[in-house]
Amino acid sequence: MRAFWIQIKDGKSVLEERDTPMPVPAAPQILVKVHAAALNRGEFIASHGLTAASAASPAGIEGAGEVVQLGSAVSGIQTGARVMGRLAGAYAQYALMDAREAIPVPASLSWEEAAATPITFSVVYDMLVEQGRIAAGEWLLVAGVSSGVGVAALQAGKALGAKVIGTSGSPQKLERLKALGLDVTINTRAADFSGAVMQATAGRGADLMVNTIGGTVFAECMRSLAFQGRIAMVGYLDRTTRAEIDLAALHAKRLRLFGVSNKYRDAAARAQTTRGFIRDLLPAFADGRIKPLIDRVFPFDAVPEAKRHMESDLQTGKIVVRVI
Repeated sequence: MRAFWIQIKDGKSVLEERDTPMPVPAAPQILVKVHAAALNRGEFIASHGLTAASAASPAGIEGAGEVVQLGSAVSGIQTGARVMGRLAGAYAQYALMDAREAIPVPASLSWEEAAATPITFSVVYDMLVEQGRIAAGEWLLVAGVSSGVGVAALQAGKALGAKVIGTSGSPQKLERLKALGLDVTINTRAADFSGAVMQATAGRGADLMVNTIGGTVFAECMRSLAFQGRIAMVGYLDRTTRAEIDLAALHAKRLRLFGVSNKYRDAAARAQTTRGFIRDLLPAFADGRIKPLIDRVFPFDAVPEAKRHMESDLQTGKIVVRVI
């Protein structure tokens, strides 16, 4: 079968198409005929010099498709089912999925929309609900709101009843996101938004802050928080992984900082988040309250071009590859 592999060389991630055998599911896995796969910045972050060199491995980490074979220990899933989820080696005609992380695809979603959903929105569920404890009526601030995670945080936050403020260096992107319910727009790429946040919230500040940008805005994120506010650290668009912390503000305002990553979580922990997502957010996809925002869909042959588009930082929402 056709598949793309990825390798880290000289601080860059390099893609290569290969002819590889069709994978065989282990006992807890399902084999999926891949219809679409989405790009995730974390997989390609090595091209920004943040990870070490590695051997080649199957590329792609999330997608959607049709179940064609079940592992011996799998129950509750039928062949032919439409599923989306974490999909190791998703840039391929067939790929394996842990059955515990399989999410049923609502009839309202296309294959491309389904591929754009599982990891991003599971991360957002972890960020907003499991750790962030966002409540209806609270203020959610998203720095870098036009990124894939940023847009998903906006959509999920609105579905959960939050009021959302978003920052972006592009007025065009902010204008587009107003249609998704963005309450307050702040047009900036700099660490200068806390004043606007305080003004929008009548001096209260944000209850939950999502930082997709990184270290260059971290101090400003803390200045933007309300009493007992929370910061979710989820990305490094600025390629800056270090920042100073105002310990006096952390102490006096009873702030909380947490990271959002699946890097060291095992399948059981990820499956717990998946169950929460299915319970609390999937109904919003089924009834149309949430519809993934797709920036652009590339054909399977153009996976390297899709990667370059992601690295340009020009997108609003998710980038997807149509496989079959």
